[in-house]
Amino acid sequence: MGAIRSCVILAGGTGRRIGSEKAFLEFFGSTMIERTEEIVSEVVDDVVVVARDEEQLERLRSTVSGARLSCDSVQGFGPVAGLAAGMAAARGEQALAVGCDLPFINPEVLDILFDLAEGYEAAVPVRDDGLIEPLHAIYRTDAMARACEEALAMDIRKIRAPLGRLQARFVSVELLRPVDPDLLSLFNLNTEEDLSEAGRIAGRLKSSGGGRGRRCRPPGRRSISRPESL
Repeated sequence: MGAIRSCVILAGGTGRRIGSEKAFLEFFGSTMIERTEEIVSEVVDDVVVVARDEEQLERLRSTVSGARLSCDSVQGFGPVAGLAAGMAAARGEQALAVGCDLPFINPEVLDILFDLAEGYEAAVPVRDDGLIEPLHAIYRTDAMARACEEALAMDIRKIRAPLGRLQARFVSVELLRPVDPDLLSLFNLNTEEDLSEAGRIAGRLKSSGGGRGRRCRPPGRRSISRPESL
């Protein structure tokens, strides 16, 4: 039996720019938190969902089924606090860290990142323009938990701060294109425009038979649903 792989899903975003909490946003007929949990479970053995506060945690109890729940270690501190709590709770030596706003997350991409993380404390995708994707990355759980706690102690909220304390491998997105040519796994939902674009992408994938890569295509029985508030 191989080493345990974990995943930390950050559910905390309020989604002000998109008009709805991302975790409970409907996409492909299920909430984004349900979809994310389902997909990452194809490649990990242990899933931790981190809520921003106790109120959101209680709402997630009725939505999250196979994952364990945790809460930000410091309220209102954003992803660094969420990662500190999630990495501390993770059972594996390595953990994938993702937000719940990635509608086309691809298990094959995740497998590649886990493989490339061997021998490092982090494996983080980096785009051609130098933009990094710290919430679509693999971390050594003990090292990242410690680095996040140190950042919190210094009142630093940017994810780059704990990442800078790790022996990280920055993975060119070109290494991911063989299984995700359009890098849809990295597409996230921040605005209403993003949600509209995701709908167009999903329709195109469905009409073309799904393209390449598992889970980049929506299951046939599901459809996209926009919240009435949008």
